[in-house]
Amino acid sequence: MNDKRTEPLDAATRVSLTVNGERWEGWTDVEISASLDEQSRSFTVGVSRRLPGSEEPVPITQGDRCELRIGEDLVLTGWVFATPRAHDRNSTAFGIAGRSLTADLVDCAAINKPPQFKRSSVKSVVTALAAPYGIAVVSEVGEGDSVADHTIQPGETVFESIDRLLKIGRLISTDDARGRLVLASPGSAGRAHDPIQLGRNVLAGDAGFDFAACFSEYRVIGQHGTSAGRHGAAANEVSSTALDGRITRKRVVSITESGNLTPALAKERAQWERDNRISKALSAQYEVAGWRQSNGALWQHNQIVHVVDPILGFDRDMLITAVTYRLDGQGSRVTLMVSPPEGYLPQPPDPEKRKKVRKKKGDRFEYLLPSDWRPE
Repeated sequence: MNDKRTEPLDAATRVSLTVNGERWEGWTDVEISASLDEQSRSFTVGVSRRLPGSEEPVPITQGDRCELRIGEDLVLTGWVFATPRAHDRNSTAFGIAGRSLTADLVDCAAINKPPQFKRSSVKSVVTALAAPYGIAVVSEVGEGDSVADHTIQPGETVFESIDRLLKIGRLISTDDARGRLVLASPGSAGRAHDPIQLGRNVLAGDAGFDFAACFSEYRVIGQHGTSAGRHGAAANEVSSTALDGRITRKRVVSITESGNLTPALAKERAQWERDNRISKALSAQYEVAGWRQSNGALWQHNQIVHVVDPILGFDRDMLITAVTYRLDGQGSRVTLMVSPPEGYLPQPPDPEKRKKVRKKKGDRFEYLLPSDWRPE
């Protein structure tokens, strides 16, 4: 079960796990996942053999640092969290499961002292929060806005604290193949070479089209500490409302925002909630044959991809929000979650204004979001 054993014929889909300088290959079961909605990539690799007792134990244990590759492409740097084993009278099976280095930010408490940050950029606060766990931070969106005040709440994890900060700043974060935390913008990984196209590479497609979390009116309320020139209700009570005419009956949601909230931030948060929820309602999942596109590149999350699917009604650019690579007895395939990019924009454009500049008929959902998406 190492690099001396028989390997899959296709080197481009060969999965290798490097631990303590030794590279292990020959896995018969693989699942690797990365998502914009998760801060930590994860993997499970395993092998099943007949004739129990014929395999020597793999010298890999929980806590080992590891690197996972598909072919020669690094896809995850992290830690081993589990080493499951099983057997019956006919076979033995064992596996290795792990997550990105950023898993510690998801699981562990924010422990910075002092626990308060004032007049700092988003990147500098995120960097400080991640530093106790040795996680590097890179930004594809610059330093971000200046934060008047960010205070760690008792008992929250590092990622929960970062997530509160990013929601106010309308930013997204993920991790990269080197295990770093990445402050990103929608589509910053580039455009996919291939479309997702029914009749070309789609094995299966699925969309719930569930609008239960969408409303006609979004009210964001919060507080801002008193400061020079700001006193009483003007300082302590901050609110804003975003309307959405795409929801035709009256449905109102109120969102309470923690931390120091300004009127501008409240307005932008309300607009973000409006388009993010519509985008999530139009999310779809596709199963595509193979892990690589026709140019040899792996499918990646945070890429823009054109989706053509007359059955589900799509003919538009979408954002790949999650990627899961799988290998089992049925071969290699990838599951792609896609959503309209508008739901992940730091400051979504006004849908009423965009209606006026649309130049084509569009697909089935043109009345909700324009199919000719482009970065502002």
